[in-house]
Amino acid sequence: MTFISPKTDFAFKKIFASQESKPILISFLNALVYHNQPLIQDLEIIDPYQSSPLPILKDSFLDVKAKLSNGSLVIIEMQVLQVESFARRVLYNATKAYSLQLGKGEGYRYLKPVIALTITDFVMFPEHNQIISNFKLREETTNISYIENHLELVFVELPKFEKQLEELDQLDELWMYFLKNAPSLETVPPQMAQLPEFQQAFGIASEANLSRKDLEELGKREMFIHDQQGLVIFAEKQAKQEIAQQLLPLLDNETISQTTGLPVEEIEKLRED
Repeated sequence: MTFISPKTDFAFKKIFASQESKPILISFLNALVYHNQPLIQDLEIIDPYQSSPLPILKDSFLDVKAKLSNGSLVIIEMQVLQVESFARRVLYNATKAYSLQLGKGEGYRYLKPVIALTITDFVMFPEHNQIISNFKLREETTNISYIENHLELVFVELPKFEKQLEELDQLDELWMYFLKNAPSLETVPPQMAQLPEFQQAFGIASEANLSRKDLEELGKREMFIHDQQGLVIFAEKQAKQEIAQQLLPLLDNETISQTTGLPVEEIEKLRED
């Protein structure tokens, strides 16, 4: 069997945002937001497109948006590419989802909490090795929570997750492994095969169950991601070469290689040129 990568926005939405995906999404949120506790029993998957009636506010797409039974909103974004001001975009989407709850003339008492779950295929917080990070409003000195702590930001950094299949024993670990490794699997792992939500998720992610149109759309999204990643690598290499050029009159080849990360052979070629 061949499985598509859940990390592309097209596949992520197909797996987690379809109306039949409710059991999958409930399990996913209980694992990653509520620390493997079955606190969510039901939810409503809604249109993730956030449209503002005010022309000065940008519209934005999310990957998944759901309303929990207590009225809380959960917005989910899977981000593969590290782009400029991404952290601000997360805040923008969370606060926008919060403010758009009210209709004209409705009071603030009708506002419900918003949880923004962001899964990244890059490291956002290099200062620690924690995979799942949870942010809420707290007072700086006393560390007490804000009276109405209605905004919660949860980040899952997939590159930090390095456990192997035989090491998995928690639901959140199974979901992170699924996100990171599904395309490299040929069968559903036994730990997941016994859970109905994973059976369903792998069924949706199976290429055999996708239409030709779906596969074409997925191919376009994956090609775009590969192209963008290639541009980033090219830009980084150019920057390193420029630094190396400046260091040529000052340092030997080995030291320049250690400083820039470029191979010694490439430094020698730059010196010859």
